[in-house]
Amino acid sequence: MEPQQPSAQFLTPEESYAVDGALLASHEKFLTRLTISSLKLLKHISQDLSVPMEELTAQQVIDWFEKDGKIRREIGPDAAFLKW
Repeated sequence: MEPQQPSAQFLTPEESYAVDGALLASHEKFLTRLTISSLKLLKHISQDLSVPMEELTAQQVIDWFEKDGKIRREIGPDAAFLKW
């Protein structure tokens, strides 16, 4: 597993600035940030599993999260992709 870049999981400063400047209610901005972060995560999962993003199934996403959690528990948080 490749080390992740800081922006691989969260919004870049530019993306965050764009969301802040959008004419959206605060709950819409939250959902927009969540959606952008989710898009990045799905792209990573797709690459990790060598499956086109459009073909990912809910079970593949669940399995990927289980694998990442197992890595975090057994090897340590720095080895996992998600840093929470």
